[in-house]
Amino acid sequence: MNETVFIVLFRGVGGATQLPTKPLREALGNAGFGNVATYINSGNAVLSSDRGIKETAAEIAGICRKEFGFTKDIMLVARADWAKLIKQNPFPQAVDKPTSLHAFVLDGAPKKDAIEALTARAASHEHVVVKGKVLYFHAPEGFGISKLPPVIDRTLGVVSTARNWNTVRKLMELAEGVEV
Repeated sequence: MNETVFIVLFRGVGGATQLPTKPLREALGNAGFGNVATYINSGNAVLSSDRGIKETAAEIAGICRKEFGFTKDIMLVARADWAKLIKQNPFPQAVDKPTSLHAFVLDGAPKKDAIEALTARAASHEHVVVKGKVLYFHAPEGFGISKLPPVIDRTLGVVSTARNWNTVRKLMELAEGVEV
């Protein structure tokens, strides 16, 4: 089987929940994953795997549970899908202020009525677009003051994890550096 490069997003890292990057890289490498890299101490990794996405995710979750007591959701996105996520950004005007633009990776595609309910909750200056299993959120006045992020999962009925556009681009850069 060919190897696939995955962007690995650990949900809920930061604050009280830490996932130490150096031991994480070592544990993933020892498990047979290749080209393991982490980006900042907030739950981001890139690696290559000869296993499918579900098997890779399950193995990473097992390692994190056993080695670090980490039991939160872990989402994987193949490098090609991450490139598509970037290309399909509906807010190109926001990339110059990348902390105002976030991509939420969703664990499933939400229903149309759930998307409409979420969009209706956005403040007048905020913009939300869902494309498949990605929610793009442009908050020109700041992500931290928005009331929308805390209700996204509940309103959409899916689990999500968000990254600002700086992180989105950096993870793509790391993934592009992996040869398989």
